[in-house]
Formats: sequence, structure tokens, C-alpha cells
Amino acid sequence: MTTPPAAAVRRRGLLVLLLVDTILLATLELFFLPLRIGGTVPVPFTVVVAIVTTPLLVVQAAKLVHPRAAFAPLALWVLTIVVLGLMGPGGDLVLVQDWRALLLIAGGALPAALALGGSLAAPGRK
Repeated sequence: MTTPPAAAVRRRGLLVLLLVDTILLATLELFFLPLRIGGTVPVPFTVVVAIVTTPLLVVQAAKLVHPRAAFAPLALWVLTIVVLGLMGPGGDLVLVQDWRALLLIAGGALPAALALGGSLAAPGRK
């Protein structure tokens, strides 16, 4: 069964919207990672945002577009974190060099990878 042209365009548009959202979330998570309370206590609340939103983007891409398209938000999130974090604006190093960076990468990538595996292994999907 072929997909009607209008539905295919709608699905591509939704995927583009999800990918733009992925880039924006990764950028905000990266820039607010060094946040501190009172200037002394580090509070990486963006890790919690990454833990929640990155798997949601993967699952929504699988539901709305296609299960094989679910890898795109995860790959783009990791690419955005690495490229923007290591070669930031003006060549600055945006990714902090401590435990918060590892926590952000693990907190965003691992739950999203689990969601990707779940969406690819869903029964009844081709």
C-alpha cells in the first residue's frame, strides 16, 4: 500500500519539526548545563530535561513518521551536543569539563537508545 502524497508530505513535515525541536533542546541543555545556585553549587537540571525529552522525541518520531525514523532525533541530539559543545560559537568550548558533561550525554543518549530499541522492536511494525 502506498502512502498518499499529502500524508507523505505531512509526515516529512512532522519529522523536520521534531528534528528542529531536537536541535533546540540540545542547544538549551548544553548552554544551561553550567548553571549554579548562588554561584557555588552546580545544579545540572538540564540533565533531567534531557532524560525526559530525548526519549519522547524518539518515540514520537517512531509513532508519527515511521519506526525507522526514530533514530534521527537521537543521532541529531548527540551530533548537536558534540559539535556545539566542542566547537561552540566563536570556537569556544561550551561543554563543561567535569561530571556534568558525562551526566548530560548519558542522561540524554541512554534513555533515548532504550526508547529507540523499544520502538524498533514493537510487534506488528515493519
